[in-house]
Amino acid sequence: MQHVVGAPLPPPHGPAQIWASAAPHGTPHPPAGPPAGPPVGPPQPPHTPPVQQPPGFTTHGNGNGPQPHAPAPQPHHAPQHAPVPPAARDTTGHIQLPPGGPVPLPAPPTAAAHTGNTTLAVLLIGPAGAGKTTVAKYWAQSRRVPTAHISLDDVREWVCSGFADPQAGWNDHSEAQYRLARRTCGFAARNFLANNISCIVDDAVFPDRPVVGLGGWKRHVGPGLLPVVLLPGLEIVLERNAKRSGNRRLSDEEVARIHGRMAGWYGSGLPIIDNSQYDVPTTAQLLDETLARAMASPPTW
Repeated sequence: MQHVVGAPLPPPHGPAQIWASAAPHGTPHPPAGPPAGPPVGPPQPPHTPPVQQPPGFTTHGNGNGPQPHAPAPQPHHAPQHAPVPPAARDTTGHIQLPPGGPVPLPAPPTAAAHTGNTTLAVLLIGPAGAGKTTVAKYWAQSRRVPTAHISLDDVREWVCSGFADPQAGWNDHSEAQYRLARRTCGFAARNFLANNISCIVDDAVFPDRPVVGLGGWKRHVGPGLLPVVLLPGLEIVLERNAKRSGNRRLSDEEVARIHGRMAGWYGSGLPIIDNSQYDVPTTAQLLDETLARAMASPPTW
């Protein structure tokens, strides 16, 4: 099976970067024109009473005698457009855009063993080689209700020209592109949820970077986001990483460092699944049961 790509190790601590959007520029009003007045034109000729004609005839303006009636021209009306109701101004077609508010906690499922038909947002955390992307996609496909899957690495690689690959060195550009990808995923998640579509996002979030990690996801999505950690043993992630190729394969030393920092999630209060001995369907089932318990008793984070 294919597995998610883990990001090379960012520095454990660093100053938080605040993203702020520029204030919109005001639109200047067009200058007022001269006051409207009566139309100016040539003087009108004196009124002459019309000549009476027999029925079925009329006199044209050239005065050459009676002529048969021509069909009366139909008045031309400009096409009328119905005003847009206020409720439709926040939509694109029939897709409701998110209002911008944080996603609240979902209601507990009716059956405690699984999430059922509940619409919810999930953040699946884990190191490189944990199987986050594969499990997240399988869980999304196996639900009975509409569910979307977003992989942070896929969104990050939308940048083609100018892509900042952390394997070439962790710097301000790679950090900024990670933050931008997380904001993009957060907006997409809220957009799906606004249209009653559940969403699961996978990301390698480190416990020792709360401002840009878990705290950032809470800002982007809201307190209703349910985080779950997928953390198999080191030998498993090393074996899975060895099967990768290209820029998605990390060195064994990097994988070991990432896995060691991910161990900091133990004792954090977040639910953790050790899928070292489980296949993808079994891990997805455990994920669903874990989410059901988290909905009934949300973790503090």
